Amino acid sequence: MEVSELLQQTHQLPNVPDVVRELIQQLNNPKADYSVIADKIIHDQTLSLKILRLVNSAHFGLSRKVTSINEAIILLGMAQLKTMVVASGFSGSVKEVEGLDLKRFWAESFEVAALSKWFAEKTTDVDPDTAFTVGLIHNIGQLLLHLTKPKLAEAIVKLVDETGCSRSEAEMERLNFTTAEAGQALLKYWQFPASLGEAVRYHKHPLDAPDPNPLSAIVNIACYFNTSIRQNRPVEEVMTMFPMAAAEVAGLPKDIAESSEDAMQLQSGLDELL
Repeated sequence: MEVSELLQQTHQLPNVPDVVRELIQQLNNPKADYSVIADKIIHDQTLSLKILRLVNSAHFGLSRKVTSINEAIILLGMAQLKTMVVASGFSGSVKEVEGLDLKRFWAESFEVAALSKWFAEKTTDVDPDTAFTVGLIHNIGQLLLHLTKPKLAEAIVKLVDETGCSRSEAEMERLNFTTAEAGQALLKYWQFPASLGEAVRYHKHPLDAPDPNPLSAIVNIACYFNTSIRQNRPVEEVMTMFPMAAAEVAGLPKDIAESSEDAMQLQSGLDELL
């Protein structure tokens, strides 16, 4: 089977709002005119309502209710609003997927995104907004597979459960490619920056890339912490098993493992979008 077979089913692909696509295209553009993008957000009623609901949630603890996107920008800043728009746009891109718990899928993606941004802020090698975006969509290939080939996706889950093999091994056996590769192909189809697709492809094994990249290494570490949080691992174990090889590629401080307890307590604050 070829990845292209998944992309041929265009009616099944996630429907990402144009304003989100534009934001992602402008991630590393210092000359981007975000006032134009903010105006587009204002005119997207669904997006605006979701973001205002999130801004007014207990997580932000604002002293008064925010009633407009312009007010949200003033109070939170464009950087914070960008992450909300990207998260909202992707999480609303599909309404129902056979064999996949969408709420759990996006909640975990939000957590990986928040962790990616948190770790990226501790290095000069990775832009935090870009890290957030890649963390959010690191598993977009898995979503694509469930949308276009639900029976195959189910067979892969069953193979993992029955044999204890890794998800990637099961995908190679059933598909002859991984969903990380499918994710890269989908981002290329959407004409997103190539660096995002490469980071998605290698986020599970960043050292396997021909030229190991700090962005995929950051997302790899974020995934490690997301798994550790879900499995309720002791902090001491998390520190001992910290992926230091990935940390070195990411340009993180040598003592970064000492921040494990803080990372374990991090919450995305985005669940109101679900």
